[in-house]
Amino acid sequence: MAALAGIGAMPDTIEDRAVVIRMRRRAPGESVAPYRTRRDGPALDNLRKRLNQWVVAHHDHLGTATPDMPVEDRAADTWEPLLAIADLAGGDWPEIGREACVTLTETRDANAQTTLQTRLLTDCRTAFGDAEALPTSVLLDRLKDDPEAPWATYSNPLQGLTAMKLGFLLRDFDIRSDTIRFDTGQAKGYQRAAFADAWARYCAPAPTCLICRQPLAIDDGTRTHPTCDPEARR
Repeated sequence: MAALAGIGAMPDTIEDRAVVIRMRRRAPGESVAPYRTRRDGPALDNLRKRLNQWVVAHHDHLGTATPDMPVEDRAADTWEPLLAIADLAGGDWPEIGREACVTLTETRDANAQTTLQTRLLTDCRTAFGDAEALPTSVLLDRLKDDPEAPWATYSNPLQGLTAMKLGFLLRDFDIRSDTIRFDTGQAKGYQRAAFADAWARYCAPAPTCLICRQPLAIDDGTRTHPTCDPEARR
């Protein structure tokens, strides 16, 4: 196992296989002891050596241990060696280890889901463009057409994001599909107005036109509306 540190989130391929511990910025009035290598390094180095000696001494047992896991799948693979150590240490450590396992796994999954849903809201805003309503099938096609978005393979590598999954992800924002009359006839779809509150609360502000300063539904890189005159900036 290895420890990695960084600013912001790690790539999904790393966080999915890691015990994620998120640090918080120090609040006003809180004090922390500064770390000094010359002062604090020797004690930590000694602790590292002692831990290594303990693990080496119990290597055979740890290598064959099959601890009871409170989580499944990839999370279980990640936590298994740590809980094997906790069980061997005895005392309160088995209980503490499993409590930490469940808490940190649930927190990681909740953070990942929140980030994913926020991404979906932003991508839906882009997909809508200037439209007041879109059929669900059109919205899904536009979401999955973005090569940098996860929707083409979301949940199912062959099918990608489905109408049912889309509805499930949007439900937390009180956004639901409806039967809407389009030029081509009635179809299940989404109203732009249903997204307005969630877009305002959870999404970064939409880019604005450099000329008229109004929001851009679609930014083609020019940062201007097609109907705006570039000469107006001069």
